[in-house]
Amino acid sequence: MALLRRDALVPRQLLRLVLLHTVWEVGSGQVRYSVPKDSKHGTFVGRLAQDLGLEVAELVPRMFRMVSKDRRDYFEVNLQNGVLFVNSRVDGEELCGQSPLCAIDLEVIVDKPLRIFHVEVEIQDINENAPVFLVQAQNLVILESRRSGSRFPLEGASDADIHRNSLLTYKLSLNNYLTLDVQVKNYHSTLAELVLKKSLDREEIPEHRLLFTSTDGGKPGLTGTVQLVITVLDANDNAPVFNQSVYEVSSLENAGHGTLVITLNATDLDEGINKDISYSFSDLPFSVRKLFSIDAYTSEIRLKGEVNYEVKTLYEIRVEARDKSPFPLAGHCNVLVEILDINDNAPELTITSHSLPVPEDAPPGTVVALISVSDRDSGDNGKVTCSIPPNLPFQLVSTFKNYHSLVLAEAVDRERVSEYKILVTARDEGAPSLSASSSILVPIADVNDNAPAFAQPVYTVFVKENNPPGAHLFTVSASDPALRENVFVNYSVVERSVGVSSYISVHSESGHIYALQPFDSEELQVLQFQVSARDAGFPSLCGNVTVQLFVLDENDNAPAVSPAGSGRGSPGPELVPLSAGAGHVVGKIRAVDADSGYNAWLRYEVQEPRAAGPFRVGVYSGEISTTRALEEADGPSQRLVILVKDHGEPALSETVTFSLSLGESPQAVKWDSRQRGRIEGSLVDMNVSLMIAICSVSGLFVLMIVVYVGLRCHPGPEVMCEPGKATVVCSSEVGSWSYS
Repeated sequence: MALLRRDALVPRQLLRLVLLHTVWEVGSGQVRYSVPKDSKHGTFVGRLAQDLGLEVAELVPRMFRMVSKDRRDYFEVNLQNGVLFVNSRVDGEELCGQSPLCAIDLEVIVDKPLRIFHVEVEIQDINENAPVFLVQAQNLVILESRRSGSRFPLEGASDADIHRNSLLTYKLSLNNYLTLDVQVKNYHSTLAELVLKKSLDREEIPEHRLLFTSTDGGKPGLTGTVQLVITVLDANDNAPVFNQSVYEVSSLENAGHGTLVITLNATDLDEGINKDISYSFSDLPFSVRKLFSIDAYTSEIRLKGEVNYEVKTLYEIRVEARDKSPFPLAGHCNVLVEILDINDNAPELTITSHSLPVPEDAPPGTVVALISVSDRDSGDNGKVTCSIPPNLPFQLVSTFKNYHSLVLAEAVDRERVSEYKILVTARDEGAPSLSASSSILVPIADVNDNAPAFAQPVYTVFVKENNPPGAHLFTVSASDPALRENVFVNYSVVERSVGVSSYISVHSESGHIYALQPFDSEELQVLQFQVSARDAGFPSLCGNVTVQLFVLDENDNAPAVSPAGSGRGSPGPELVPLSAGAGHVVGKIRAVDADSGYNAWLRYEVQEPRAAGPFRVGVYSGEISTTRALEEADGPSQRLVILVKDHGEPALSETVTFSLSLGESPQAVKWDSRQRGRIEGSLVDMNVSLMIAICSVSGLFVLMIVVYVGLRCHPGPEVMCEPGKATVVCSSEVGSWSYS
């Protein structure tokens, strides 16, 4: 086998590159192979010449040579057959450490014409290392007072392999007191903890010995074991506890010596020396100890060496917090320190030329501020983009290099949002990206674009009649979301005609509505008018509201007896024939009440029932009739005192005396017939009048309800200063049942 050594060809390569650089024809290609790590010398890798499309016979004439970037001869090519083989043992752990990808890059060069090929050989990991514990036995101290569910971290094993072969699983020998809980953290880190299933009893078993086994993910899997020696104690029953089981922090690769990485925090619920805690690293390799230090009292972890992102990107540090009891207890946590690649200059952001405040009627496109950004880095790390949060009525417009204008994108409304806090963020394109932010507070200036608004379009007010002059009836209130002088509201009555001003007045500042005179429901039942609210802006805006004032009836009128019937003031007694039988109507009392509703509902009764004799009076009709056939023993005449009263609270009444004369006179009978016809005719007339009055007032009431509902359902105009029409509704002379 003829081998062409790379070292002997280097001078010739340089000479040919200098002399023939103007006539080279350069080609490129890429081939990828894989080989298990720790392969011996001569292990076949691949048919390189065939895969590159080269003839074996032309390898030597074309000065075929292979160059490795790290200047080590891990691989060689047989120039007789073009086969790539292992020249020296490849140690994966030495070459790539714990990196998930391990590969060696080769460059193949041929002349006539000159071509360069890239070859990548992936080093595949094999499961050749079993999990290893740092100690042969792990000693734990557990108080018998610890409750079930308590956790105790264990020192895990390490595996020199990579990829799947380094993924470890754990198990614990069977026992009645302790179980194992394994949690997988970031970066394939695992945290194994003992969990107490039930409380320990030192007097029963003072010491437990368990077997802790770790198995890697290889096929077949390799295992490692360590003995757990658990001592049960009686005192110091609270171990220090960290507020986190795993801390994840980061540090820049160019951080100086003494840079604070993290300050840990562990607490102990005990008292005295059992509460004092000292911090230390737990089973930390020397290669990590020379980079980090921990203060035993303050728990500060600082850099004491130089960390390099290209050497290692993650450090896992196990920290122990131990109290100072004679029988100390300890708590543990893991600190994962991620090393960040440098992009050590954040963008700089400057905001100038503010045009504040912004009027709420400003048109879109109005410039609010000018923003300049810069970054001292170069390349992608120096390219900066500027942005603001979405869903704002503003936008950034790039004016020229590194300058942006903050402009109004849409109309704003101060009554909806009075000011905007805009966070402007400048971010570079480095990896990882750095950013800087600055806030702009943009207040919105008020303009008078909102008229005073009432809470509802119609107010309904009920007031009892006979109120004192100057009484406060109601208060209207309009709100204006504007500021300063635009928010001051002046109230007034829109329509001061048709007598409204003689009934009510409105206070211009407070909106209080006062009665100027007592109301009388017999004269006025409904008063409808409009109140205007006008702000002090320029131009002034106003809004109107309708007020419906209902006057409620009180029982202030006693029943009045009509002189048309027999009684006081009548010309003579009523003549009743002795032949009249039971139920014979001999007369009728006519009375009216000027009130309304129940206050006008009259009741008739005999004031002295024992003196009524064979006569009675209808409770609601007022008709006087016989209760039985008349007899001579009833006497020649009768006098009835009738009490007429209403249903008000308190009730008002009136009395009337009704005289009756008993006899057989034909004139009396004839008079009785005429009198009865007259009474019945009067009754019919009165009933018709009463029905007409009730129907009229009821219809008016229904009409008012319909108008009221229509006004409530129909929204009023936002700005209206036209005078409205006042409505006055007067009552009937005979009263109304509309408020019953």
